[in-house]
Amino acid sequence: MSWSDFRVAASALCLVVTAGCGFQLQSTGEYPPAMSVTYLEAADEFTVFYRKLNAALLNGGIRVTKAPGEATAVVHILHDETGQRILSVSPRNVPEEYDVFYIVRYSVSIKGKEVLSQQSLVQTKDYAFDETEVLGKASEEQILREAIADDFVRSVTRQLTMLDD
Repeated sequence: MSWSDFRVAASALCLVVTAGCGFQLQSTGEYPPAMSVTYLEAADEFTVFYRKLNAALLNGGIRVTKAPGEATAVVHILHDETGQRILSVSPRNVPEEYDVFYIVRYSVSIKGKEVLSQQSLVQTKDYAFDETEVLGKASEEQILREAIADDFVRSVTRQLTMLDD
């Protein structure tokens, strides 16, 4: 048996085992029909949260429009802020630990009626800083920010699937 034959057999075995144990990819459920055309209202369309929420809605079968007049539903992103703070410093006054934070406030209206009042999501994650690894730590900060935004998007999409028209 060659190496490529072994890889194919191992892949097939993994598929059979995961299908047999009931494993399924997590889905967010179905959105209400009134959300079929949705407008994302935000001051900044280039934030991590906005981009990830837009992608999640598109992947869920929602048509995200740029024209608010044609939308039947509007997700109002009222506040979308992220940043970092110093948590601790060394005796030489050099930062040793940072805190990445993300804050989002949003509400939802369908056909002009508010169906989800203002919701707030706040999350922080900290990481150790080493001045000799500046590039790696900048990457770690971005990874943490993206992970928080992913958590927020899962929370928002879960709430959206539970809305009534």
